[in-house]
Amino acid sequence: MKCIVCEEPRRLVMKEADLPTPGPDEALLRILRVGICGTDMHAYRGNQPYFVYPRILGHELAAEIFVIGNNEKGLAVGDQVCVIPYVHCGACIACRRGKTNCCTQMSVIGVHQDGGMREYMTVPIRHLVRTEGLTPDQAAVVECFSIGAHSVRIAGIGPGDVVLVIGAGPIGLSTMKFAKLAGAKVIAMDLNEERLDFCKSWVPADHTVNAMNEPLREVERITGGDYPITVFDATGNVKSMEQAVQYVAHGGRLVYVGLVKSDITFHDPDFHKREMVIMGSRNANKEDFAEVIDNIRAGRIDTDAFITHRTAFTELIEQYDHLMRPETGVIKAVVQF
Repeated sequence: MKCIVCEEPRRLVMKEADLPTPGPDEALLRILRVGICGTDMHAYRGNQPYFVYPRILGHELAAEIFVIGNNEKGLAVGDQVCVIPYVHCGACIACRRGKTNCCTQMSVIGVHQDGGMREYMTVPIRHLVRTEGLTPDQAAVVECFSIGAHSVRIAGIGPGDVVLVIGAGPIGLSTMKFAKLAGAKVIAMDLNEERLDFCKSWVPADHTVNAMNEPLREVERITGGDYPITVFDATGNVKSMEQAVQYVAHGGRLVYVGLVKSDITFHDPDFHKREMVIMGSRNANKEDFAEVIDNIRAGRIDTDAFITHRTAFTELIEQYDHLMRPETGVIKAVVQF
């Protein structure tokens, strides 16, 4: 079979590999689609935390079960599935409390172990979710949307909450969408006017703010001086994450959805006077995957507009840089097998 390996930063190589053999608790999958996300881009550029080369990238996966034995989930050969790529230990304090998304021994497919940029791969059966009724394209973006769904769920967003989401990339957009589905009023902030226009039509965001045009004053105006009760930063940008404290209402919450390979500092009085909660949102749980699939099936998420770029697996290497450039209008790129 063919696979694409990221040998080192900015170097992808097509290779031949043996067809993997599934273990007793694993299934052999035929990959149908792979979504390209920020984690892949950071790894490709050499600034992804917890990353070691060489590595097969790809964790946003839609696949067909090719080989599987008897299993408690009732999955069978031919079933279309998506993959929960966060392989957890099941025994640590986080796992025992149901927070498998932040397992102390976490091994993420496509980050800590080889991912899905290959024709076939084995995956633990417990990490497969049947996606009956979804197209392969839709199944490929379930993981991406689950990140946003998880952040909104742990933040406790409810009807009438005023929420600011900083960063209108795929993860920021998914966070906006699920905040909107939870009944919140959503303010979208980004540097790119085309992305902000997309937020207006696709989320739809109640307000948009260009981060280049006195954003603090604009957020103050929109909220009547109250500021948002919850701020999500989905930028993965140090400066943005440090400044995000300023946008949070007194008694509010700041959720870091994006991850950055750096220290984050802020002025303690700005934090302390608000009695602010600061939290990180990492990965997602099976509950989030189920919520995303239900919402896609119900037609509440427009995946057709979300997926803007496609490339064939055999053409990915030559297209990869192009698929990461904001000036191309890319929202979500998907690799087709």
